[in-house]
Amino acid sequence: MINILIADDHPFIRHGLRKVLETAKDMLVLDEAASGSEVLDKLRGHSFDVIILDISMPGESGLELIKTIRKEFPRLSVLVLSAYPEEQYALRALKSGAAGYLTKDAATAELIGAIQKISSGGKYISASMAESLAFAIESDSDKLPHEKLSNREYEVMLMIASAKSVREIADELCLSEKTIGTYRSRILEKMGMKNSSEITYYAMKKGLIE
Repeated sequence: MINILIADDHPFIRHGLRKVLETAKDMLVLDEAASGSEVLDKLRGHSFDVIILDISMPGESGLELIKTIRKEFPRLSVLVLSAYPEEQYALRALKSGAAGYLTKDAATAELIGAIQKISSGGKYISASMAESLAFAIESDSDKLPHEKLSNREYEVMLMIASAKSVREIADELCLSEKTIGTYRSRILEKMGMKNSSEITYYAMKKGLIE
């Protein structure tokens, strides 16, 4: 039996996932978590085989949370299930230690198949993501501007590119406006840009946002 922890800050998402996974005879949802800190509390209190993780939850960056999970629970397989398209976060999630990445519009059969694969020690990525990984390996020595950003900076960069204000970003990430302002300054410096409009143009040109 594959023991699963579902981590998502939206109750209806957790409920829907639980219902889907109940159809699989070899899976058991043991618990749920709604934030990064709750995830770690749950993991420290019980043994799980797989965690289905949304990377945009309150508190610690989801990508940094993956690193923490992999360091503290090396045998636990992390499957990221995100609303963000693969081109935005999949590569970073895998580099952080996730065993697989799926978007929330994935079919039930694909989700169940991914869980079964990573629970046995495998990795799960789509065919298009496999191609992107191959290109990333080839060009690793010649990083694009956004690839120079830390995981949190990258997260903030995407929010800026989506025309969110400093206050909106601060509220969503549970950080101060001053901290977001500092991140924005670092992002502009690392990417060699002057303002938020240049960030938005760059993100659209690279297909990071629609």
